[in-house]
Amino acid sequence: MLDVIAPAPYRIAIVSDAWKPQINGVVRTLDTVAGQLRAMGHVVEVFGPDRFRTLPCPTYPDIRLSLAPRRRLSTLLEGFAPDAVHIATEGPLGLAARGWARRRRRRFTTSFHTLFPEYIHARTGFPVALSYAWMRRFHAPAETTMVATASLRADLTRRGFGHLSAWSRGVDLARFTPEPRRDWPAEGLARPVFAYVGRVAVEKNIEAFLDLDLPGSKVVVGGGPQLAGLKAKYPGVRFTGSLSDGALAAAYAGADVFVFPSKTDTFGLVVLESLACGTPVACYDTPGPADTLSAATEHVGAYRDDLREACLAALTADRAACRRFAEGYSWRACAETFLSLLTWASGEVDAPRRAEVATEQALA
Repeated sequence: MLDVIAPAPYRIAIVSDAWKPQINGVVRTLDTVAGQLRAMGHVVEVFGPDRFRTLPCPTYPDIRLSLAPRRRLSTLLEGFAPDAVHIATEGPLGLAARGWARRRRRRFTTSFHTLFPEYIHARTGFPVALSYAWMRRFHAPAETTMVATASLRADLTRRGFGHLSAWSRGVDLARFTPEPRRDWPAEGLARPVFAYVGRVAVEKNIEAFLDLDLPGSKVVVGGGPQLAGLKAKYPGVRFTGSLSDGALAAAYAGADVFVFPSKTDTFGLVVLESLACGTPVACYDTPGPADTLSAATEHVGAYRDDLREACLAALTADRAACRRFAEGYSWRACAETFLSLLTWASGEVDAPRRAEVATEQALA
């Protein structure tokens, strides 16, 4: 690990198969952390699929996978000459970066953002145990693998993963606020309004929410491969499609309860976004979102094995307490933790190249 948070700038390479224009928690986390690190004075480059030829991901064409990225990624990394290398995902770019680092005998870190074994099983039926065996092998050479919650760390430890470190998340408290609390997109709907915000995909388990017998109304905010099918199946539910900026914050704040039915998320940034808007959260008693709610000392939501019970219990939460709890999560602290967990990637063979790059930049 970095022995000291030395004077800027570090040159930090982040390699991720999840990147813009994708909209998900991994992308938001990496983009925000990179911005925070740059604000501290560090030089950060994110190497994502936007720099490579891509093809659509099977069963999820909105996600683009890099096609044979090894040679180009190696060239890009050599040119950037990073002090630290972080591999955020286990896809084609993650594999190429891992191979580059191992060939060069460069130390690197990884992070475990997504329960891909469960995702793959939900879409294809592929055995979870085999997927975890492959992921365990992928992360094994890393100096540390960053995980978002204590329960995920315990689960991965039980599955044989090693060198795990805690790396929590943050929320934009200026963007996500309790006021003004407008009716839109719940305008004209009977109260209470139960809302889901996020990707509309099978692994999010949205039908478990939509099938619940609840008072009031239901709203689904977001886009994804399941959107058309769910709209046809649940005509009584209001589907808004994807929202951003003020409209997204208004959707959170306008709901009475935010329902998070996923059982495969390792954290759930949307949970913090909802709480920052003063809206309590209902979720299953599963790792990730339940970890967040269990840390609260006030009533900010409910997690149960029975999702309906959680939804009804969340109705009595204190909206002011939700905001107070969210204020304890900052992106600056998230970025500082990330920085402290990085490892030096450079060794004797890399020092001359870094000096060359610094000279080139000074002359440019």
